[in-house]
Amino acid sequence: MNIVTMLDELQIIALHDPDIRKRFLDTAQSKEPVSAFCKVCRELGYEVYEMDLICAGEEFHAAMKRSTNGGGENSPMLSGEDDFYELFMASLTDSDD
Repeated sequence: MNIVTMLDELQIIALHDPDIRKRFLDTAQSKEPVSAFCKVCRELGYEVYEMDLICAGEEFHAAMKRSTNGGGENSPMLSGEDDFYELFMASLTDSDD
């Protein structure tokens, strides 16, 4: 299973289980939030490591840039655009009502 699929599954789980959602949200308060996040993922049975998140985000962003503007480097990266941890956390905080 690839990292994007695992994060999608974990996001669905977290959005439907308040305790798991809280565990993920609490990682933001950690001294090393990405490491804490990955630890929660692994405790839930998903083998996610820090480098998985970093590489997947960079690969996703690079593929997106190659698919637009003739593959040139004309578009600057937006803040957080390649950060899967931040995107995951934003999806959980955006669901606050």
